[in-house]
Amino acid sequence: MRLTTLEQKVSDIIAPVIADLGIELLWVEYKSDVLGVFAENPETGKLTLEECTKISREISPLLEVEDPIDGAYRLEVSSAGIDRPLMKKEDYARYHDLEAKIEVEAPIDGQKRFRGFIRNTNDTQFTLDTDQGPIDLSYDEIYKAKLVMNDALIKETKKRFEVANQNGAEKEEVEILNN
Repeated sequence: MRLTTLEQKVSDIIAPVIADLGIELLWVEYKSDVLGVFAENPETGKLTLEECTKISREISPLLEVEDPIDGAYRLEVSSAGIDRPLMKKEDYARYHDLEAKIEVEAPIDGQKRFRGFIRNTNDTQFTLDTDQGPIDLSYDEIYKAKLVMNDALIKETKKRFEVANQNGAEKEEVEILNN
């Protein structure tokens, strides 16, 4: 998914502030006078209501001062969701072996939309294992990419949350023991 010039400008303004909170900015989307800010806690893979509120409180004054958007708009901060878009190269490696819908800029053999499983990721491309066979896609040719909601994605997401919660509990236990 490509950002518009305005979305990239807003992203550049707010990313350092969000990073200082220990949160990762995933992408910014501006549609119909709504500025959507999508982020996640890299330790948990999700975003709590408290984290959304904290982000909103931190970036609102900054956006008021920088004023990148002409006119009134509504700010919405939220999690990317389970069937999230794939925005960065790292996302493809992170979601290796899961199913995705991919749309490319220019047709490949007359086709712009593909659906398959993410395989063989590297710095420049990945393989999408489709029903028609594998296809190598460069990250540069991707227009839009999104994970497909299915049982495998739900199972993987649940597993990641359990690991993150277990690591969080272990971290709290160590902090308690150290005090």
